Amino acid sequence: MIFADPFFSMPRELLLLRHAKSDWDSDVSADFDRPLAKRGKSDAPKVGAWLYREGLVPDHVVSSPAERARQTATKVCKRLDFKKKRIVWDEAIYEGGLTDLLEVLSRVPSGAATVLLIGHNPGLEELLKHLAGGDYDTPEDGKLLPTAAVARLEMPSDWSRLDSGSGNLLSLTRPRAL
Repeated sequence: MIFADPFFSMPRELLLLRHAKSDWDSDVSADFDRPLAKRGKSDAPKVGAWLYREGLVPDHVVSSPAERARQTATKVCKRLDFKKKRIVWDEAIYEGGLTDLLEVLSRVPSGAATVLLIGHNPGLEELLKHLAGGDYDTPEDGKLLPTAAVARLEMPSDWSRLDSGSGNLLSLTRPRAL
């Protein structure tokens, strides 16, 4: 008979995905409504296919509802065979800073082992720096999360207690490397 160890915690992972390249030449009046550019439309499914091949299929997906993030989430999730209706659209992610994003993560279901958070800079980079606690190498171009980049972090068992340095950065992948 196998007994569960009450002190054993299930390993958790957080995937931070910055939305794919947006179209700055689009004819929209509000930043919130800016769609993906041609490159973004090809990078997003490429990232989703890579996540699937790597076995990084999330239990829970939460995304900014801004158009470029929405399109990214939809294209990525299609490749992950993750139903669009299961995506949580959280307005706090759009223009959200560190405190907002930590609050978003605190609402993640406790049973979620792998979470995909799709959002924007500078908030996502702030979150990554906070969680990694300075344990990362800054790329030559200075951008930790350029468009469509994925940061993979090993996380503690409680989504509501994410102190500085509580995550372990496992990888940082840019779409051009796929």
